[in-house]
Amino acid sequence: MSLCFPALIGILAVALAACGDTAKPTTPVKSPAQAAAVQLPAPEIEKFLDAHWARPIAPQGKPPARFTSIEAALDPDSCGSCHVAQFKDWKESLHSRAMGPGILGQLVNMSPDATNEHQDCIRCHAPLKEQADSLVAALAREQGPGSRPAKDSGLALHEQGLVCAACHVRGYQRYGPPRKDGSVPDSAAQLPHNGWVSTAAFEDSRFCASCHQFPKDGFALNGKLLENTYEEWKASRYAREGKACQSCHMPDRRHLWRGIHDPEMVKAGVAIDVKPARIQSGVVSATLTIKNTGTGHYFPTYVTPKVVAETYQESAGGQVLKDTLREYIIARQVSPDLSAEIADTRIAPDEQALLDYRVRLHRDAASLVYRVRVEPDAFYTGLYRSLLAGKQAGKGERLIAQALKDSTASAFTLYLHRQPLRAAAR
Repeated sequence: MSLCFPALIGILAVALAACGDTAKPTTPVKSPAQAAAVQLPAPEIEKFLDAHWARPIAPQGKPPARFTSIEAALDPDSCGSCHVAQFKDWKESLHSRAMGPGILGQLVNMSPDATNEHQDCIRCHAPLKEQADSLVAALAREQGPGSRPAKDSGLALHEQGLVCAACHVRGYQRYGPPRKDGSVPDSAAQLPHNGWVSTAAFEDSRFCASCHQFPKDGFALNGKLLENTYEEWKASRYAREGKACQSCHMPDRRHLWRGIHDPEMVKAGVAIDVKPARIQSGVVSATLTIKNTGTGHYFPTYVTPKVVAETYQESAGGQVLKDTLREYIIARQVSPDLSAEIADTRIAPDEQALLDYRVRLHRDAASLVYRVRVEPDAFYTGLYRSLLAGKQAGKGERLIAQALKDSTASAFTLYLHRQPLRAAAR
């Protein structure tokens, strides 16, 4: 999630200020023979993560002399030369598009020297120091972060979003989870990039919290943190059952991180039930229930998505009949400037929402339609429209227009059911 836009930079500076401390070294780098065999004990996980995600992330420094150009590279393409499956997944994920036109279209209006403001936007979307430097260089060229010199045929590092190295590389040392089978490579083996430091932190929900949870004193509305996904999970049965974020969002260690944008993922997280319509005294009665049966946090989390449950009467020709539509919005609705919470109707784990339909039967009604729509980027859609309508996009107008197009295109229908009303008459 990103809420980086010029009108809110001041707010976000406060909201994000406590999210990370000054960068400091992570666990000491081991020798090549040791690196793959290291495994941190559980009590050390939090300490490791505090250092691993200290903001701003420290520069990698100088790569070891024996490293090849691929071993010293920080771009995902280089990682993908060996880690083929992980790279393929990442390319399909939203993490690879974390620096999309919505963020780039706002950054282009910033000064190259405004590095603190840059961090408000990129601390999670492009967190490496080398990515921050890449952004500064792009801004300094006055071509915008969405442009590159003509001789450059690929994306600049900052444009590649949440790259592999953002999670896995510090000081040119690789970090990752233990092997699935628990085995440890031969200590004498000369592994690529000096092996890796193995830690269970990569399988712990706290690893994700760095970018999916505001600190306790972070920006809040109506007494609730703007970003509270980890705490929502922590309060649920999923935490008690030991089901970490990775259990659902990285099954079998897949690097896809599917969520609200993925119809199948959303279907797996909720149960939708309808009570067939009845007609009595000229009134159509029906119910549509949505229960959070498989989402380990609020459905949906964040202020960005909106889920709309609808029931309406439809003509034989498929038209929505006037005055018959009833809807229930499931979302945390906030004002565009984040000054107030309008409503919070999200569904906590194992809770449910109910749309109770009681509407007079329209004379042209042929069917009653139950529909659930998902707008994953609803907040952004409103934001981008506002920026464009108010002529506030500046040099990023083209990018913001593309972001608006992308945000509206992400919407999908989760559930659709038609019930003939003739059968409901009594």
